[in-house]
Amino acid sequence: MEYLIVKWLHVLSSTLLFGTGIGSAWYLLFTSVTRQPAATAIVVRRVVWADWCFTATTMVFQPLSGAYLAHLAGMPLSTRWIAWSFALYALAGLCWLPVVGLQMRMRDLAEAATAAGEPLPARYFRLLKVWTVLGVPAFLALVAVFWLMVAKPA
Repeated sequence: MEYLIVKWLHVLSSTLLFGTGIGSAWYLLFTSVTRQPAATAIVVRRVVWADWCFTATTMVFQPLSGAYLAHLAGMPLSTRWIAWSFALYALAGLCWLPVVGLQMRMRDLAEAATAAGEPLPARYFRLLKVWTVLGVPAFLALVAVFWLMVAKPA
């Protein structure tokens, strides 16, 4: 029963992590391209909040619950699919950490533009490009981790 509960929490947490990530990315990207400072400021503020509330907590919980599941199942962490999952997860995390800082700077720029009644500055869009470049490998890494969790290839 313990294994089933931990597995359910692990799957739920991975769903929150992935869902928050893809949803936040969608809204931030497509609001940014409208070039409307007020709308962008609201969305990026909420994305930063969602990252701290949901992404940060699940980023910590996922490897802990995954390692515990492996322990409960008697599988060493050196098992190929588990090791790859951890490596890809680390890659996603290394991409995510600077993204949070970028989002906070983007939020500040959008809020400043809104307060001044000015358009979003060019710096905002440079940060958005870096944010996008970091988001693509993080997304692909998490998709691969999902596949590894389900397929468990030898």
